[in-house]
Amino acid sequence: MGPIGAITRGTTGQNRLRRSDRWLVHSARVRTALQSAADPLVVDLGYGARPVTTLELAIRLRRVRTDVRVVGLEIEPERVRVGQAAAQPGVEFALGGFELAGHRPVLVRAFNVLRQYPVEAVPDAWAVMQRGLAPGGLIVDGTCDELGRLCCWVLLDAAGPVSLTLACDPFAIERPSDLAERLPKVLIHRNVEGEAVHTLLRAADRAWATAAAHGVFGPRVRWRSMMEGLAAEGFPVNVPRRNLRDGVLTVPWSAVAPTG
Repeated sequence: MGPIGAITRGTTGQNRLRRSDRWLVHSARVRTALQSAADPLVVDLGYGARPVTTLELAIRLRRVRTDVRVVGLEIEPERVRVGQAAAQPGVEFALGGFELAGHRPVLVRAFNVLRQYPVEAVPDAWAVMQRGLAPGGLIVDGTCDELGRLCCWVLLDAAGPVSLTLACDPFAIERPSDLAERLPKVLIHRNVEGEAVHTLLRAADRAWATAAAHGVFGPRVRWRSMMEGLAAEGFPVNVPRRNLRDGVLTVPWSAVAPTG
């Protein structure tokens, strides 16, 4: 059986996925999966026309586990050849799609891939990747803008979606709902009245407006104040103890799951 999937645009760029990479490095769930894996294999699915973000992912994940192995998979043969020419120790490139080319990774990153598919294709694509995971494995299905300033992703395990993360450069937004245009495919059409993700984004906008006075100390301080406001309203938000360069908001999937 050949690769499962369709050729996508392949747009990529240096440091485009830096915010999701930083989140992966600090996520307790991801760190545990990598550190406890017998084989710390990671698949970067659909890395695009150039392999730069795959190479960056390997460098960053080595902070979690020095012997991590990263395989970049592309469904377009010429992109595979470009990747293979840039291969490094611990990083290789091969032809493959959602079936993961027979690999059993502990982590799959599929960024800006499913955004280019119809929403009806998402459940099947998720299921194929989930079947290929190693025990305890995880999937990150995400979307970002061209410069990586606005990002959203779903974390999944073998059972289903675990969480949704919104991440941004706080200097690059007017309000948190600016991230709506980068919601993963499974949620992009759900930002309407009556849907939980719409409720979250509207509440974040209100909390952002309430925190306007904190803007004098910078947008990162204002973002933290916004999160504290959401938590006070009862949203399942954990305000990080450490200061972050990115604006990051993670909620359990149950807080944003589509109706029906």
